[in-house]
Amino acid sequence: MAIFNFFGSILGYLLWFLYSIFRNYGIAIVLFTLILKALMFPMSVKQQRSMASQAKLADKQKELQKRYANNQQKYNDELMKLYEKEGVNPGSGCLTTLIPFPIMLGIFYSVIMPLSNTLHIAAETISQATDYISKIPGVASATGLGMYPELQIIRHFDALRDNLTMFSQGDMEKIQFFSQGFKFLGLDLLASPQESSFLTFLWIIPLLSLVLSFGFQFYTSKATGQASTGCTKAMMYVFPLISVYWAFIMPAAVGIYNIISILGSALQTWVMNRYFSVNQVTAMTEARRAVALELAEANVRPLPAAQQKLIADKLAAPQQKAGKEQVKQQKAGQKKKKAGSGDSSSYVGSKK
Repeated sequence: MAIFNFFGSILGYLLWFLYSIFRNYGIAIVLFTLILKALMFPMSVKQQRSMASQAKLADKQKELQKRYANNQQKYNDELMKLYEKEGVNPGSGCLTTLIPFPIMLGIFYSVIMPLSNTLHIAAETISQATDYISKIPGVASATGLGMYPELQIIRHFDALRDNLTMFSQGDMEKIQFFSQGFKFLGLDLLASPQESSFLTFLWIIPLLSLVLSFGFQFYTSKATGQASTGCTKAMMYVFPLISVYWAFIMPAAVGIYNIISILGSALQTWVMNRYFSVNQVTAMTEARRAVALELAEANVRPLPAAQQKLIADKLAAPQQKAGKEQVKQQKAGQKKKKAGSGDSSSYVGSKK
């Protein structure tokens, strides 16, 4: 948890910067999410390139599997040599896939712990404040925002400010400024749909999360041409259900982030399939490789004629020497053959 809270603290600086400019938490979250999507886009392109490289080597990998079917160690060694020869890093795609998870949890912690991760107030001061509000009937509860005491302080700041003497004047001014921008499209981003009435329309957030999650999973499976079977099919249903549950029990700000994140992912998937599909990435990689070879050949300068002749003579010398040796051996063989035939005839004559 500590590591994810660390990510939340880092991302909180960006969230606070955006809030300071627009003075609205909803707008800050929207821009915050889009900026992170843009920053992570190169990682997605890198993952696509890794997939293209793996696809290009699929046939060669199958040949190695057949050739070394009974020798797993030899197969692994040859496969590593193949990766090295082709300039492919088999672990890069996995790493790129895992990176978004700590970032996602960091965003969650930056939203539910705004005093710690967005305003960066001292932990000891926050502990004293949350201790204080936990003893106030009606504010602390086992459900709803009671799980997020820092959000409770922001939400009830006007009523609590006279008793929050543990905060410095500077902290109070930051909290005051921060607590005024949590209305977005008529919704209270500090409230959760679970604890709100139907007329607050906060139920729209989990509903949108559900529809968009299913829609995105369906679009992704169609856009990539992958059939949803087995584990993939289970994920297609489980993830949207998890997202709608989170959007229902958590503050509306987290649900807004989830909605914008899904829309951003859908846009990213469209761009990737439009301009960075596996076939296009493979073609671009081969084109760059061909250009690099042409440039390398163009940069090779021919040697002077004298040096070329010297190298040619050195290369020809062993062949000439071998040729002379072969001629000598042939002559010696012929002489020996003649001598042998002469001895045989004299032997036959003497016998007669």
